[in-house]
Amino acid sequence: MKENCEDKSCVNCKDGQDKDFKRYWMKRHHRHGQAGGGALYGLGFIGAAIFFIGHATTFWAGVLGFFQAMVWPAFLVYEALKLLIK
Repeated sequence: MKENCEDKSCVNCKDGQDKDFKRYWMKRHHRHGQAGGGALYGLGFIGAAIFFIGHATTFWAGVLGFFQAMVWPAFLVYEALKLLIK
């Protein structure tokens, strides 16, 4: 196992080479708790999908509602910016 990691991007740890060092480097340099926005977006997606699909009257309206649920933050930001500009 290597003692020092000169290259912080860990280029020397390719697949099949220095697997122990790669595991050691990940333990020391991996940061936790940086994906809180993903959980919030996931809950928003589930809520929006339930809302849009629940209000759909046809199958294709439900499919459209599913896609709307994926991009609802873009519509939210657009409408918020539109209100701020007035």
